[in-house]
Amino acid sequence: MLAQRLESVRDGIKTACATAGRPADEITLIVVTKFHPVSTMRELYALGVRDFGENRHQEAERKAEELMDLEKRIHFIGQLQSNKAVAVRRYADVVHSVDRPGLVAALGKASTQKLDCFLQLNLTDDPGRGGVVPGDLGALAELAAATPSLRVRGVMAVAPLETDPREAFARVRESSEFLRTIIAEATEISAGMSHDYVHAIAEGATHLRIGTAITGERPPAS
Repeated sequence: MLAQRLESVRDGIKTACATAGRPADEITLIVVTKFHPVSTMRELYALGVRDFGENRHQEAERKAEELMDLEKRIHFIGQLQSNKAVAVRRYADVVHSVDRPGLVAALGKASTQKLDCFLQLNLTDDPGRGGVVPGDLGALAELAAATPSLRVRGVMAVAPLETDPREAFARVRESSEFLRTIIAEATEISAGMSHDYVHAIAEGATHLRIGTAITGERPPAS
């Protein structure tokens, strides 16, 4: 079943890209494996998956250690506390949830090695949600661009469930275009999940974070 679900999503990505007039090789598929065992990740690896998304530090750290024998990429996609920055940098290849100056500073001081990251947008009116409001993106981008150990790849966002995903991702695309006026090479967009990735692709997403459509329902948190 896992192989069938993965193939179905890969086919869906190809179809969505064809509809949008985009080459499918522009898309990085990140399989979100939160709560799923390492054995599932190894099975996915055998099926060609190289990018895994995790959003809980302790779980991600343990899995990264258990999978040290594999050439994979760990994408940290959850909200990140500044005091965990040093630990997360030890195993994460990409952090998708950079959303405030304090986290930029913490990640920047954690290592001199370059870390790929995305600046997360908050598309809601709830300040408690993760992400920077689009109006503050410029200041955050300038700070991140001035941090030698960070490489900003683009913007990241989650479409609110109560809104039209296509409209939400259009706003993300506009923010991406704005970000490129500050950091020219920050051309990528991390957006789109199991239920809305087709809309994300239509608006230029380059990185999809897909979990249940591939892995099935999550096991209970441990």
